[in-house]
Amino acid sequence: MTTDPPVPTPRPPRAARLAVAALFLTNGAIFANLLPRYPQIKADLGLGNAEYGLAVAAFPFGALVAGLTAGALIRRFRSSRVAVAGTLLTSAGVLLAGLAPTWGLLAGALFFAGCMDAITDVAQNSHGLRVQRLYGRSILNGFHAIWSVGAVCGGLMGGLAASLHLPRGVHLALSAGLFALVALTALRYTLPGPELLESRERAEQGARTEGLSARLGLMIAALVLIAIGGTLVEDAGSTWAAVYLSGTLGTPIAVASFGYIALVGAQFVGRLLGDGLVDRFGQRAVARTGGATLVVGMGSALLFPSVPGTLVGFALAGFGVATLVPAAMHGADELPGLRAGTGLTVVSWLMRLGFLLSPPVVGLVADAVGLRVGLLVVPFAGLLVLSLSGVLSATRASEKRGDGEDWNAELEEVR
Repeated sequence: MTTDPPVPTPRPPRAARLAVAALFLTNGAIFANLLPRYPQIKADLGLGNAEYGLAVAAFPFGALVAGLTAGALIRRFRSSRVAVAGTLLTSAGVLLAGLAPTWGLLAGALFFAGCMDAITDVAQNSHGLRVQRLYGRSILNGFHAIWSVGAVCGGLMGGLAASLHLPRGVHLALSAGLFALVALTALRYTLPGPELLESRERAEQGARTEGLSARLGLMIAALVLIAIGGTLVEDAGSTWAAVYLSGTLGTPIAVASFGYIALVGAQFVGRLLGDGLVDRFGQRAVARTGGATLVVGMGSALLFPSVPGTLVGFALAGFGVATLVPAAMHGADELPGLRAGTGLTVVSWLMRLGFLLSPPVVGLVADAVGLRVGLLVVPFAGLLVLSLSGVLSATRASEKRGDGEDWNAELEEVR
């Protein structure tokens, strides 16, 4: 009697994983190149805090306007292609923002860049989740860690360009060309085929979950608010860290850029560790610990203001929110009864409210009572996460069943 040899387990698509990582890298670096130039742009255009906050808010407003188109674009053109096209157009918008001679043109360029960035964000996360399903374990936090690497690199590039007095147009054109080349190269190694398997799975789940629309809406709302908690902190670092350090605390611009760098650097460390922590303890426990870290870290920095303390506070804030946006996106992508990309698109779209509302609100509070008070939005975000993290999965990797069948089905689909 003979037996058939065991079917070998297919290898994870490492080339596709590296390609998605490269797309996250470019997405983090492109916009971060502009951030250290914000104080100079604000000064050159003679903007007050409220005007500056409103101009910066055009970026997330554009993301809200265009964000809901991402799901349809992904199903029509494929997530990898949409991510790369969005990357190129985001670069163009950032370049135009750096060259804008008036408040209106600055806001318009940031609006366009925000539109393209929202579509890019959903598309690259959608493709990253496709790759994650093939791995059968959490790797999404690692992609977001690479985004943080890109943001740190972009922030350092922008800070160096500012300290060398390199013209903004030259600096941003060089960065756009470099990262466009990276994105176009990565496209060659992404997964082939459309997101058909995921669409079929969602349709099958939807047949089993009729009548749960109210519960589904509550789950989406909670995931959105958790993601907003993360975006509020990221916006505080990107929009206000350099302004707070250089204005309120009186540090040089080159040093002030390290507020944002501290945040995204610590965020990178948290995301680098995040996949292992999530697999071991579950999304819920990791999010709660992060929320507590955020409240204690940034709250202490604002209570006892100093340059070193503020840098540490931004670092702890970045570490605390490291896994929040990936957790919310993963939870949204796994919601039953939705077509491929729908849950991810809705949560990604609505979480942009944090980026939209935070700059003008903090700016108005700063003009009235000081930026230090305005930055209380950061520890508030930690309290928000602590109250809502129960919606996230408490399941650990050791409690999950094997995903071998999903491997083979997905590989057959992309063939």
